[in-house]
Amino acid sequence: MKSFSFVRFDANLLTSSLSDNTPEVEHVKGTTLDDSLMKPSTFSFSVRDACVAAGQVDAKVFRDSEQPATIMSHLEQFRRNQNMCDVILEVDGHSLAAHRFVLAAAIPYFRAMFGYDVVEAKMGKIKLNDISFEALEALVNFVYTSEISINSDNVQSLLFAASILQMDSVCYACQRFMTQLLTTKNCLLIRQFAEQHNCVDLLNSSDDFAVDHFIELRELDEFKQIAFPHLRDLIRRSDLKITSEEQVFETVIEWMEANPCERKQHLPELLSLVRLPQLNMQYLVENVRQNSMIKESRECTDLVSEALFVMLSPLKGTPLPIGAAINDEGGGQYAAGTSMSIPRPLSPSSQALRSRPRKSVAGVIFCAGGRGTGGDPFRSVEAFDCRLNRWISICEMTQQRRHVGVVSALGKLFAIGGHDGMQHLASAEMLDPREGVGWRRVAPMRTCRRGIAAAALDGAIYAVGGLDDTTCFSIVERYDIESNTWSDVAPMNVRRGGVGVSALGEAEFIHRCFYSEAKAAFRQFAVESTLSGKFLFAVGGNDGSSSLDSCERYDPVLDKWKLVAKMTNRRAGAGVCVLDGALYALGGFDDNSPLCTCERYDPHTDTWTQLANMTFSRGGVGVASMGGLVYAIGGHDGQRYLNTVEAYDPVTNSWTPVTDIKDCRAGAGVAWADCSVDDLLRPFQTDSAYAPSGGNQCI
Repeated sequence: MKSFSFVRFDANLLTSSLSDNTPEVEHVKGTTLDDSLMKPSTFSFSVRDACVAAGQVDAKVFRDSEQPATIMSHLEQFRRNQNMCDVILEVDGHSLAAHRFVLAAAIPYFRAMFGYDVVEAKMGKIKLNDISFEALEALVNFVYTSEISINSDNVQSLLFAASILQMDSVCYACQRFMTQLLTTKNCLLIRQFAEQHNCVDLLNSSDDFAVDHFIELRELDEFKQIAFPHLRDLIRRSDLKITSEEQVFETVIEWMEANPCERKQHLPELLSLVRLPQLNMQYLVENVRQNSMIKESRECTDLVSEALFVMLSPLKGTPLPIGAAINDEGGGQYAAGTSMSIPRPLSPSSQALRSRPRKSVAGVIFCAGGRGTGGDPFRSVEAFDCRLNRWISICEMTQQRRHVGVVSALGKLFAIGGHDGMQHLASAEMLDPREGVGWRRVAPMRTCRRGIAAAALDGAIYAVGGLDDTTCFSIVERYDIESNTWSDVAPMNVRRGGVGVSALGEAEFIHRCFYSEAKAAFRQFAVESTLSGKFLFAVGGNDGSSSLDSCERYDPVLDKWKLVAKMTNRRAGAGVCVLDGALYALGGFDDNSPLCTCERYDPHTDTWTQLANMTFSRGGVGVASMGGLVYAIGGHDGQRYLNTVEAYDPVTNSWTPVTDIKDCRAGAGVAWADCSVDDLLRPFQTDSAYAPSGGNQCI
């Protein structure tokens, strides 16, 4: 047989230029097939036979994770020494050698160019326009090295060039870098750049920054020059960070006044995005309703009329009846005793949205105490930031509490009674989010109990029902915040442990209008409100033998409880809250069975209505309303403690998942408070509890 040869190249010689002399070739003489290596031997070994005998016949795949980097390192060395380069890129008189197949593999722009039968596909030199040489060089270097330096000097040119070449990863990196550069001074300019170059991530980041810093941005002269779509998209967002809705209205008017002739057409749409029912009544009448630009627009006056009707409605935020409105400028039909008329039907969903506060001024829901899988009660407290859809941990209570009553009154949060894992509690404590000094003890109740419900009415706090190891209670105590004392009021008709309680007022309005002879129309109105009643409602509970469906109402003027309509389900440990003049009862236990059912009580008709079921059965659930929604927090589903949260929208009669709380817990005290998350993010100082005077000293 003929002999064969290998040709060995010195790899180091390949670092020289293609124009160098041909490298020397060394021929290595091989062996013929009849050489000694191929001759029969007395020792015979087969790897395959050995593997079969051992039962190991599976193939193994070898992967060298360093090989791609090694290959690219060699390609980069080839490029720098112009070895095997087959294309030259020219920009502004500068040239850059590269490998056509590498550019095509890494850059979509060149992949499209070289993949089609176009002139450039066969050209040795390709001239590029509109991008800088420095940016092109950096991007080509990135192709070969996977590294690129981004700084404030080159990020704009890099992003522009990467956008043209369709290098998405670099575009994204540049946008992230520019996001870190955002300030109130450059936010609007960066957004304009992002919009011009279709940088979606940067555009969204700029808008998010503007939403977070809206109060500062609206003071800039440049803000008055932003385009209508930009302003519209900002003020339509529920997470717009403001301290009052008046700031949104004033922003719209200032933007309009900067160029009234060209912008006049946009006023109705912009005003529809201002949540007029969230304005102060006097401000709405004196500043909004009397604004000259608004008075000239029928659509705008209709929006103001709608807002006034909503604000004057006993059930604020509920859908308006068709044909009702408030308008004093032409075309409307005036109802007797009022200057209100609505000339067109309104969408319940759009009206409900306008009636809801922005998330930054919606307040905070607190979830305090309870117990979880470990069995021991919690001291921990979590607060829900609905604007960022997150729960934050705040300062802990002074002691552990499960089945605790939690209520907000006069801007303060109170935790009352419960069980600490050893004994029932009469102690109470208070947190003022604006003080930043943590929880402080206040006077204890007269009776130690858990499964208590707490509610605020006319500036006082009521601790209702509850139980201990032997008794379910019908007792009710009233706490005077100013004097820091408890007193007994009339007991309920029924003993109720694990009762749900909320305060609900029934408002009646007297409308007075004034006739303008000059305008021959009703021009102004005055409103007097009178309360036909403010009551506490006690819902369900357990009387010591079974769960209850009965409910009763307390009149503080008469100091008397009266039975009202029964619920459709028996419930103990249910969550109860008020929203838009209606009482909600969610979940709870029917004896030992946790419930997912929900119902709503109308105090005007004294009836309960079934609502959509929650996603989970929740006994011992915490409930509060905020921003037009009802939140169900934690509980026990019969198998485990829950940390899930869901929100009910009465407009759609549906539940939506919300971010989970940190700890699985049931029997927690949940309440809404009119404060801001910024108050809570300040570090709380420690403060020793003061010794309250009077009352039973059991803890």
